[in-house]
Amino acid sequence: MNALHHEWLALQSQHERYEVLALGVKLAAFAITLCAAAPWPVLPLLALLWLQEGVLKTFQARLGERLLAIEPALRSGADAAAMQLHSDWAARRPRGLALLAGYLRSALRPTVALPYPLLMAVACWR
Repeated sequence: MNALHHEWLALQSQHERYEVLALGVKLAAFAITLCAAAPWPVLPLLALLWLQEGVLKTFQARLGERLLAIEPALRSGADAAAMQLHSDWAARRPRGLALLAGYLRSALRPTVALPYPLLMAVACWR
């Protein structure tokens, strides 16, 4: 097994771990909503959890980009540089508002955003 294989295995494992972490954030949001007695402290907390999940999904997407770069090299047997996750990302890292916009885009993806407006409505309705 070469270095690209090892890198792919490590990144894939971490990619799946981010999925579990994002699910944990969603479950925490559900639990907080169900246990809340008043909406005012819950709404900002739900917004924070929503943004946190967006950040996690952005990090996961970075790993996914690297995985997608590695897979063609593995398939073709090409000799590609391994262990370049941070170098590749640093070369094209967005700054300032562009970085924040990336986090917000991730937070607004349907798979991330779906429960949060509903939970906020439930928190206000209770």
